[in-house]
Amino acid sequence: MKRKHILIQMLILAAVVGIVATAAWGGAREIKARMAARLPAIIELKQKGIVGENNQGLLEFVGSVQEKADVVAEENKDRQAVYKAIAKKTGSSALVVGQRRAKQIAEKADKGEWIQDESGKWTQKM
Repeated sequence: MKRKHILIQMLILAAVVGIVATAAWGGAREIKARMAARLPAIIELKQKGIVGENNQGLLEFVGSVQEKADVVAEENKDRQAVYKAIAKKTGSSALVVGQRRAKQIAEKADKGEWIQDESGKWTQKM
């Protein structure tokens, strides 16, 4: 299950960064590399129930434990850069891109992962 989860996350990451790369955005390779390097830590935080995916396509702490806060902050910074680049290419807003991405992430989340619905309610995926 863990290998399947990592593979799915890597495919999602590749797709998102691929969109940015096709927009000829110079920082795409660097962002892709940073996001790939952080992925194991993020998966661990999700499996421990420390972070979840909010309704804006960003990681958020779901409890009082804020383990690896620097990893979460850097991931969110890179995600926001990706969303901004996609928004620029598509004529949308970074917020809308993030919200759409949040829906994709929620659909692919593993059982037990925390996800936030559109109304802001946190639940663990069943």
